[in-house]
Parts: sequence; C-alpha cells; structure tokens
Amino acid sequence: MKIFNKLSILALSSAFILPMACTGLLDDPLENVQRVEETDYTKSENMMLLVYGAYAQLNDLQWETFPTIALRGDDVNPAGDQQPLIQTDLFNYDRNFWLYNSTWLNLYSDIIYWHGAMEELKKYQDAGASATLTNQYIAEIKVMRAFELIQLARLWSDILIPTSSQPRDLYNVELSKFEDVMKHISAQMDEAIPNLATVRPNQRTDIPGGITRYTALAVKAMANLEIKNYQAVANATGEIISNGNFSLLDDYYQLFKIPGKLSSESLMELQYSDYGTATGTANRYLWDFFGPASWTPAVSGAGGGWGFWEPSATYVKFMLKRGERERLEATVLFTPDGIAQIKSDPEFSTLPSWVTNVSKDGDIFNNHPRYKFLSGKFYLPSKQLTPGRFTYGENKNFSVIRYSEVLLMHAEALTSGATSNVMSATEAVNTVRNRVGMAPLSTVTLDTVLDEKFAEFATEWGIRFFDLVRHGKTAPLSYEGRTYTDSDRFLPYPLEQQDILPQLKAASRP
Repeated sequence: MKIFNKLSILALSSAFILPMACTGLLDDPLENVQRVEETDYTKSENMMLLVYGAYAQLNDLQWETFPTIALRGDDVNPAGDQQPLIQTDLFNYDRNFWLYNSTWLNLYSDIIYWHGAMEELKKYQDAGASATLTNQYIAEIKVMRAFELIQLARLWSDILIPTSSQPRDLYNVELSKFEDVMKHISAQMDEAIPNLATVRPNQRTDIPGGITRYTALAVKAMANLEIKNYQAVANATGEIISNGNFSLLDDYYQLFKIPGKLSSESLMELQYSDYGTATGTANRYLWDFFGPASWTPAVSGAGGGWGFWEPSATYVKFMLKRGERERLEATVLFTPDGIAQIKSDPEFSTLPSWVTNVSKDGDIFNNHPRYKFLSGKFYLPSKQLTPGRFTYGENKNFSVIRYSEVLLMHAEALTSGATSNVMSATEAVNTVRNRVGMAPLSTVTLDTVLDEKFAEFATEWGIRFFDLVRHGKTAPLSYEGRTYTDSDRFLPYPLEQQDILPQLKAASRP
C-alpha cells in the first residue's frame, strides 16, 4: 500500500492498535510489528492506553508542520537554510518541496491514527464498557481530529476527509470543498460537545490539561470563522465567555514560560516535560527549531537551537507605533543587528531603553547571519530550566488555543455582523488590552479587532495570515519585497501525493 509512505505503518486495526499505542511501535515498519491476535475488550481499564496514545499523537507535532501552517503573515519570517521555505514566505510555491509533503503526511497520519483509536474505543463500549466514558474519550479525539482538519483545509482548501483507520479508503473519498470541511468540523463538534467534561482543561484530574467542552466550542468557532458564519462564532465563543471560568494570566511574558503551563487561559496546549529531574528521559519535540543559534545564556552551558523562526521588522515597528511593551517584549528577542535595523528607519531612530539584546531574565542574544530577531513566545529563559538540564526549551509547553483568542474571535464576529448578549466587541477587546496595560478603547471596528489580534497572536499558528485573507484585507501581506495575490492563499498539493491520489491530480492547482 503506497498511498502514503508514513501512513503505511498506520493502517490501524484491532489486531495491533493497543500494543502500538502503549509501546511506541509506530516507529517500526508494519511488517515488523508483532500482531496480537485477540484483544480482550472486556478489560475496559485498558481504554486509557488508547486515550494516552491519542494525546501523545497530538503532542508529537513535528517541527516542519508548524512553520508550514504559521509562516505566511507579515508577523514572521523563516530564518533557516530551507530555500523553498523562504520562497513560500514570498508566495512562490514549489509543489515538490519536502516540507509540504511532510506536513500533509504528519497531519493525515494523526487523523488516521485517531480514527483507529475511536474504532477501538467503540469495541470496548460494545463489550460493556461505560458508554459515558467511551463517548467522552471519542469526543476528545474528535476535537483533535477537527483541529488538524482545519489546518489541512487552511493550507490546501479542498481536502480529503478520512472516514476510517484504513489509508487505502482514501482512494474512494471525494475531495471536500473548503466550506464543506468547515461545516463538517462544526457538525462534529456539535456531536462531541454534549459528551465532554464541562470544566477548564486545567481542572481535569484524570488528564490534566485534556480537552473539554470549551475546547470543542473554540474549535467550532474557528471553523465557522473561516466560512464567515459569524453568528455561530458568537454563539460558541459566547458560551465559553459566559461560563466565567476562564481568565487571562496576568503576566503575558510568563504565559509562554513555565509559570504559564496549563494556566486558566489555556483551552488547548501541547504538553512536554522533563519530569522535574536533572537527568533521564525528557519529552520535547519542537524547541530546537526556535532556539537561538548564538547566545550567552544566564545559566552557563544552556543549549541553543537553529534560529529558524524570526519575527518581522514590520511587526516590531507596528508594536512600537502602538506604544506596546509587554507583548513586544514577550514576542521578540532582539539582537544588536536587529536593533540597528530598526533604528536605521528615521521614524524609529530613538528606541525605548528596554529595547535591548538582553532578556528580562538575563540571557544575551548575539548577532547571527541567519536572523536579526528571535521568537520570544518560543523562548524558555535558561534560568527556568530544571537544574541539571541544558537542552533548549525543555519542560516548556506549546500553546495552541488561548482564552484571548476566544475573546477576539467573539469581537471579530460582532464587528462582522453577529449579535451577542454575553459581551460586546469593545469589552472583549479591552479585556485583552487591559492585561498588557494598554488603554481601553471607547469603540472598536473590524480593523481594530484585526490589529489587536496582530498584536496578541504574532508568530502563533498563522492567525495573522488567515485573518487577512478571510476578510480580503491582504494589502499588508505585500511587505518587505513581497507581492501577495488572491491566488496565493492556498498551497499546491504536494507532488508526491498527486502522483498517488487521483483526486488531487484532477483538482491540481498551478
């Protein structure tokens, strides 16, 4: 079966999903996996192995997937040695670029895996396991699946929606239009929501930080935002807000550090840990991509990274014009060359004294030919490393959906024509601004909301790019030598997948 190189090991069946989930055999070729001929589905306590496996799959976000999703806004630039990635940021797409294919495989691998886990959970239910519990676990996995389907559609528009754990079944799946994908996700969330826990993720004791009803509502809002069903967005975000159980962490800087792990602002985050020990196994996947290639850490010996993720000078200047400090200081790490670049613009020849290449935690960021700025939201101060640990970013979580995004999606929906009795757009925006010491606004427009989202979510998950293209306000994307046109919204299907899947070849875009 050659439908996907990676998915050939993920044709999940009851014969081997359980041992794969609990022993990590996903890294082995399928023919090397020892099959277990019978699973005792009456042992319902084993269901948790499937659930843990599903969350492990979610947390295993490969480094190449994130920039493929998050790259193309005017908030961030690729700073690595991958020329096709740099060209992607310039809206010059190469369908043969390995990163596109790998991202496609990574996301579809997760979704196929999750279908297998849901199929197995249903078998436990049929064998007598608690329907309430199995339905909850299945609902949690549906939310994971929905979030990644959103990313696939945002990247490629019309996509294949898997319906089973068998990759070969994709041969018989028709391409779903972008709008239909989002409607499918919204309907899936409607199915999931009644079965999910009605608590904040950090209030769960069985799976701390796990998916809850409010995560599903946020994903539903995200899907409906993409198809401009603004009333559905207002309703979903309004339910989260009216719950009254979420709040913004006071310190925006620490939100992205160890003190921000599983805060009351988090609706979904990827969890990593060094288990609080000086040595031993650590689970971390992403941080090398973001780390500095040249720095002088406050803790001698702390390791760096590749320096592949660079906030844009455009974003820096936007924030300086607004008089922002907290969000700029948390989002951008300056090098001496970066400071000099900003100061070379006569409008910014005099910078605030706090703009320096030394972080508030004492780490020093040196010049490097790869970049002039580094990504602060993906920075863990060396002082916050567990004593004895020196690997960059170890023990730091990865934010996915935050309450501030819920608030600003609510405001976006209201300024786009929706109504709400829960909170006004102005109140939602001012709640976000208040956290970082920005003066309240007396009224807001859609442009105000989009600017606030730019300030709040720069370098995160491509939010800026998707906002601008959704509203047709794409002029800012033609910046620093770039020229964006409407035909640049979606990537071409990976060439390797077009050669395998006839549906993609028939729908191929230049």
